[in-house]
Amino acid sequence: MTALHWFSRHRAVAAVVLLALPAAAWAQAYPDKPVTIISDAAAGASPDVATRFIADGLGRLWGQKVIVLNRPGANGSIGARAAAEAVADGYTLYAPTLSTFVALPTVAPNLPVRLPRDFLPIGFIADQPMFIAVNPSLGIATLPQLIERAKQEPGKISIALTGIGRMTHLTGELLQQRAGIKLLSVPYARGPASAIGDVASGRVSMIIEGFSGIIGAVKAGEVKLIATAAPTRLPEFPDLPTAGETIPDFSAAGWLVLVAPVGTPAQIIARISVDLAKVVTDADIKKRLGATGSYPRAMTAEETRAFVAQQQATWLPVLQGISGELKSK
Repeated sequence: MTALHWFSRHRAVAAVVLLALPAAAWAQAYPDKPVTIISDAAAGASPDVATRFIADGLGRLWGQKVIVLNRPGANGSIGARAAAEAVADGYTLYAPTLSTFVALPTVAPNLPVRLPRDFLPIGFIADQPMFIAVNPSLGIATLPQLIERAKQEPGKISIALTGIGRMTHLTGELLQQRAGIKLLSVPYARGPASAIGDVASGRVSMIIEGFSGIIGAVKAGEVKLIATAAPTRLPEFPDLPTAGETIPDFSAAGWLVLVAPVGTPAQIIARISVDLAKVVTDADIKKRLGATGSYPRAMTAEETRAFVAQQQATWLPVLQGISGELKSK
């Protein structure tokens, strides 16, 4: 091999290596400034609380501020648009609730709410089983009693809806379908914070929410938990029956995933995915989230994409039944 040939071959190899270095170095240095996570949930709602726990964990791991920016409204479409239009550099992430990727595509197919068309999956944050709670003055202590009363008085027991199309709404619809009852829906636009006062005062009879959204009212004795929609009894609530003990195979949980705008570099996605898994499996964070009714677990980016697709198929029949309500909001 001549000296010229040797130089040409190794110059080509060196060029490839040098071209790869910036992306690798970028991922290694990430993040070198604050990161924002857009949440489409209202402040104080269960998804918001869980997102803040995770943001705190990532911030400590990265040594950078991780800011949660609440952009609720329009069934999640405001937050989705804001996240989709963000610069795809890894410094704006998005923690959508179940309803954004499950309910919105049914009624607004052109919104940026599809994986992987509009967002790249990063990982899973937490499951949030739904809790069924009533005002104590209703005189109902169990789910069977609630169902019996609702059958005797169709449409008279009122239920606070803390977001049309959200899991709280879908769980209430599923409960009515499976139990053969009719409840009076009272919608609230600003999450549980705007509804819990009316339930506590007795103006509205009941509410279905993630635990962190109603924890204050529960501890104050203003509302009474009668069931959880978790598949099995929860270790933090061993004496609280599951809805499945009354309605076989009944379960419903909200969930949160973390995604990034399309175009975010693969190296950054991979870095965040690994770090998110560290945070959600941290024993202290799991304990703190469990106390608020949220149960974190790790998923790879591909597992997250498959999970969202499975949930879309699971809830489609319920969504078809309320499509008119969704389109009118």
